[in-house]
Amino acid sequence: MIRTRWFDQWARYAPSAIALEDHAGARRFSYAQSNSIIHRLAHVLRDELSLRRGDRIAMLATNSVEYVFLFFAAQCIEAILVPMNYRLTARELRHVLRDSEPALLVVQQRFDTIAREALPAECSAAMISLDGEDGLKARMHDNARRDDAIGEDVDFDTPCMVLYTSGTTGAPKGAIITHGMLFWNSINTSMRLNLVQSDVTLTFAPFFHTGGWNVLTTPFLHRGGSLILLDRFDPAEVLRLCDERGVSILFGVPTMMDMMAREALFEEVSLASVRYAIVGGEPMPVELIRVWQNKGVPIRQGYGLTEFGPNVFSLNEEDAIRKIGSIGFPNFYIDARIVDDAGAELGADAVGELVLRGPVCTPGYWRNEEATRMAIRDGWFHTGDLVRRDSEGYYYVVDRKKDMYISGAENVYPAEVEHFLRTLPGVKSVAVIGVPDATWGEVGKAYIVREVDATLTADDVLRGCAGNLAKFKIPKYVEFLDALPVSDSGKILKKQLRVWHDERTHDS
Repeated sequence: MIRTRWFDQWARYAPSAIALEDHAGARRFSYAQSNSIIHRLAHVLRDELSLRRGDRIAMLATNSVEYVFLFFAAQCIEAILVPMNYRLTARELRHVLRDSEPALLVVQQRFDTIAREALPAECSAAMISLDGEDGLKARMHDNARRDDAIGEDVDFDTPCMVLYTSGTTGAPKGAIITHGMLFWNSINTSMRLNLVQSDVTLTFAPFFHTGGWNVLTTPFLHRGGSLILLDRFDPAEVLRLCDERGVSILFGVPTMMDMMAREALFEEVSLASVRYAIVGGEPMPVELIRVWQNKGVPIRQGYGLTEFGPNVFSLNEEDAIRKIGSIGFPNFYIDARIVDDAGAELGADAVGELVLRGPVCTPGYWRNEEATRMAIRDGWFHTGDLVRRDSEGYYYVVDRKKDMYISGAENVYPAEVEHFLRTLPGVKSVAVIGVPDATWGEVGKAYIVREVDATLTADDVLRGCAGNLAKFKIPKYVEFLDALPVSDSGKILKKQLRVWHDERTHDS
């Protein structure tokens, strides 16, 4: 029997158990209350807003319980949620709206201006406020509305979400997320992390990232656990809530873990309820692992990606120091191989591309057959990540997807930034790389070749980026060259650019 209506089940099993708490509003909702609100909203979507199976609902908002309710209400009518990154500019949001062609655009009032600016003229989506006087929030909490159940369990292949990820070709791609992906990711997560119904966690990763939805949020709701939603990351507040609410599992990226460890409150809180912290995105420094372990919080390093999982690998906490830098082993229902360029499987300590197979694989990218064919070949998802496996079977990421870098927990694909920079007057050619930064882990550095007689300056470049690229995508450094280094085939040698940056940084 396929079960995709998780709130229906938990409303029967544990109706009074707390499912969701909206910290900003200090509101708590049991599974029974949540289930009523979800069905009430499903009626609004179907009967008042005329949404049907397969329609897309674009959402521009920060984390809240209403966001979760909307996701599960959409599932009742088999609509597809499209979370949008509120940090993007109107130009960037416009691409997502054009590509996904939503029937409905739900907007938090604080983002109303940019949403209207981003909405393409040809887009026929109805726009409704999330938190306005007659918005979805008011309607879903109106107890006078009908809340009888509608819809049924659906096939695992049915899409329920499209998450846009920055693309290596310059345009973000929409990864299709299915009910089956949510289910099998939850099973893998529950088995590897030993989730139980009494577990409590915090969700502060934004819902436009798979980390916000699928590292812990959807597995917890499948397991009947309790979630506290925060609309932003506040290191001191997270530490306080861990003690106050008895948080049992914590998720963050190394930058966040470091920020929390540097808080004065870190020495005061006990963190006694936290069984361990799940860390992903990049390897956590051994010194920082020790800081948390000395506090009594073991670290579990992991690896995942939007299109597969995202909970793909996990390193047991007892190996955190001995196998520092390792992502551990593949989760239960995942096959992993390391292959060379010809597709031949490699042995221990050989570096090759990580390819994955399992029921948590995306069926493809939204309306992008070429990208789908490139990523999924012969049933295996090609990650583009270079990894190795040691003699004990532990996996290590050697290099990230092509030239991607991570700035303050945000993935930045240079191709997307380069695509925009080439539109600026005076830019002949450009290459962007990630370079180390004490605050953000990495930031962008743009190497630019000017057009003949162009007087373009670094300030001109940064001014051109402002309002057109999200702040985390804007290069921190701009350097001009007479020519970019290229291979015999004409490919830009970004490795050489990194060497030059390292040499100049060392010399200075």
